[in-house]
Amino acid sequence: MFLLLMLAVVGILFIPPLLSKPSAKSLDYTTFLSDVKAKGVATATVNNNTGTITGRLRDGTNYTVNGPEPSIPADVKLMQSDGVSLNFTTPSSNAFLSIITYLLPIILIVGVFLWMTRRAQGQMSGIMSIGRSKARLYTTERPRTTFEDVAGYPGVKTEISEVVDFLKYPGRFRDVGARIPKGILLVGPPGTGKTLFARAVAGEAGVPFMSVSGSDFMEMFVGVGASRVRDLFQTARKQAPAIIFIDEIDSIGRKRGAGLGGGHDEREQTLNQMLSEMDGFDPAEGVVIIAATNRPDILDPALLRPGRFDRQIVVPLPDLEERLPILKVHCKDKRISPEVDLELVARGTPGLSGADLANLVNEAALHAVRRGAAQVEMADFEAARDRVLMGQRRESLVLSDEEKERVAFHESGHALLAYVLPHADPVHKVTILPTGMALGVTQQLPLEERHIYPREVIEDSLAVRMGGRAAEIIIYGDLSTGASNDLVGNTELARKMVREWGMSSELGPMAWGSQGMVFLGEDLMHSRDYSEDTSRVIDAEVAKILLEQEQRAIEVLTLHRSGLEALAHSLLERETLDGSEVAALVDQAHGKPVHGDEAAGIAHFTSPNGTPKAEATTGSAEGDAT
Repeated sequence: MFLLLMLAVVGILFIPPLLSKPSAKSLDYTTFLSDVKAKGVATATVNNNTGTITGRLRDGTNYTVNGPEPSIPADVKLMQSDGVSLNFTTPSSNAFLSIITYLLPIILIVGVFLWMTRRAQGQMSGIMSIGRSKARLYTTERPRTTFEDVAGYPGVKTEISEVVDFLKYPGRFRDVGARIPKGILLVGPPGTGKTLFARAVAGEAGVPFMSVSGSDFMEMFVGVGASRVRDLFQTARKQAPAIIFIDEIDSIGRKRGAGLGGGHDEREQTLNQMLSEMDGFDPAEGVVIIAATNRPDILDPALLRPGRFDRQIVVPLPDLEERLPILKVHCKDKRISPEVDLELVARGTPGLSGADLANLVNEAALHAVRRGAAQVEMADFEAARDRVLMGQRRESLVLSDEEKERVAFHESGHALLAYVLPHADPVHKVTILPTGMALGVTQQLPLEERHIYPREVIEDSLAVRMGGRAAEIIIYGDLSTGASNDLVGNTELARKMVREWGMSSELGPMAWGSQGMVFLGEDLMHSRDYSEDTSRVIDAEVAKILLEQEQRAIEVLTLHRSGLEALAHSLLERETLDGSEVAALVDQAHGKPVHGDEAAGIAHFTSPNGTPKAEATTGSAEGDAT
């Protein structure tokens, strides 16, 4: 309103003079007097305020003259004596414009003062409200997600549905004497849909749903986190029955006393307030808390005890039966070709989370657009899977003939051992095209889902990773940097065999895990619960396992050297081979099927079945990455 008033005043003052165009002839005072003496002036009107003279000449032309103020008596007598019809006028001033002229500065000063006052009040209110919760409130009128929008995970849906039923029909539970869990902790790897489940609860429950992130409690001022926790629970009690969802609760729920800040650390005070609100002297009735984290091992034990978060729901990576409906959900809004077999895509994507599958479908759609296709074909899904698992192909990188040949033998060593060794995961694809950070890729996909890995499976995996290094030793008699990442992965796996899985005859059934502090990290604070002598035994056992598998890889590749050379030459010619082509080349070079009548069962597939290890052996300029 203030701005509109200012515009109106400016318009009244300045626009009329701009629009009024003078139609009278302007004369100077000397010329006017000459015309009066020459009997050329018919009428004259003198403005007593300004001295301006207006009138009409005898030829009919209107004129205006800036005369003296006050008028000169001699000139007035001259006009009267020469027959000019003379009038004097004293126009009254515009009262509105006069008032505006005086009030305008006052209005401007008052307006600026009010603007500054309101701005200062806004800043003060922001400071005073810093302790309020930043939770977003969702009600039943908002568009919502339901359990129908969440594919798979029937067990998780069943457990969370109990919370929804309690909030909708609390009387049924009270009649039996059942008490619903006050806190539910969703635990699982990133991208498995924990936050999506919380949104589905908000849509199904029909009660107020308050969503907040763990980091929203932390601020630069001391005590703000605890104040926001109190405000959050007070608001939830007013809305009860209600649901509070805290995402990434590990940011405030870490173990107390593990850092360098002492007992008065701001994070610890925030956690203390949350513990008190969840199960303190004045418990919050009718308020259910759902939290999500992918690091349950670092949460404070007091947070996980019964009465607070007394139920943990694991949201794991989806298996084969769950990946298919997840893919169907993400393909709803995509133009998918009828020839696309989503079940085949699900079988070929082991170990991928729901977020990974969503990204896979989007990458396939982007690849179809780059091809100029009108719909997504099966080839687009194949290209998207290769990009997600192995990385983007680097067209600009050009290898010399010597480097290309060494990469071909390196990848052939991996592929041949993956085919020949009985417990190794079959080869899906091998290529010497630079992909991601690698110069070549050997991709393996498991035949079936595994949850326990026997020792022979682990040893075959170690040998396959040694295949590139062993092939270079056999063919060139020396080594290169191509196996650096292979050795890193193998050393880590062998160390787990000795330290954690009890697969060492020298140490027996003993296990030692990492003892690094939660907050400080292993580099800053590293401790171990075994002696130096045991450490030397562990190092010796790790070296023994790796040397044995390297020797085993050399022996197998020496036995199948003709197959190794056949694979390398075929890769140099064609650059990419699939699993069935690898099997055919090795069998042909061997003179008979390597696996006998079982060869057809390992005929390496374009439709791999199973999940977990999603493992690909890749050779890069800096080393081999698994």
